[in-house]
Amino acid sequence: QVQLVESGGGLVQPGGSLRLSCAASGVTLWVSGWYRQAPGKERELVAAVPRGGSANYADSVKGRFTISRDNAKNAVYLQMNSLKPEDTAVYYCAGGPYIMTRNANDYAYWGQGTQVTVSS
Repeated sequence: QVQLVESGGGLVQPGGSLRLSCAASGVTLWVSGWYRQAPGKERELVAAVPRGGSANYADSVKGRFTISRDNAKNAVYLQMNSLKPEDTAVYYCAGGPYIMTRNANDYAYWGQGTQVTVSS
């Protein structure tokens, strides 16, 4: 049974930081990604990284967010710094593709999502 379990979301003030974690079981993550979906908006790619490759980021988070992975633990992380109110969304961990892709339809496995709220 494939499971992706996220943790680390919460409420943070603008300018603050959060670190999201995603632990996968039942599948080896080749390309791992973080997506987010705000109310009334489409799900969008935040960052993705292939096993042993370079990360891709949405323009809106470049320089503030960092995606990383621990292949031994089959886990992926998202360090979010300098958070802004517009970063408020449910964040999802995703996995499945063997080559880098930004298309959400290419990711077969999804976590349940974790809420990130940036507000003063």
